Amino acid sequence: MGQAALDRMIDFAVGELASADPARIGALVRRLADRFPSEPALSLCFAITSAAARLEDLVQSDGRVTACHGYRLAALLSADIHAIQSMGQIPATATDLLHFWRRVDPYFLKS
Repeated sequence: MGQAALDRMIDFAVGELASADPARIGALVRRLADRFPSEPALSLCFAITSAAARLEDLVQSDGRVTACHGYRLAALLSADIHAIQSMGQIPATATDLLHFWRRVDPYFLKS
């Protein structure tokens, strides 16, 4: 993964989280996976966590609520990555996540 791709992922996640739009926030993980299918799945977690931390630093009161959404999404995503990698797909990619969601756990596809 290149730094440029990671920077784009973080910037995208910041924009979606900062929108405060529940539909956009709910679709964030899926949209990242769609946009960056060949990237390591853990990069999505890193991007969302970094975006949440950036918002937490920038916006004092409302930023904490938004950051909590980001941290929650990253935690749920990490559980899916762990499940995929436990099945032997190491390292998991965003494409692996999309496949996992279609076959096993559609939570991130519902948004």
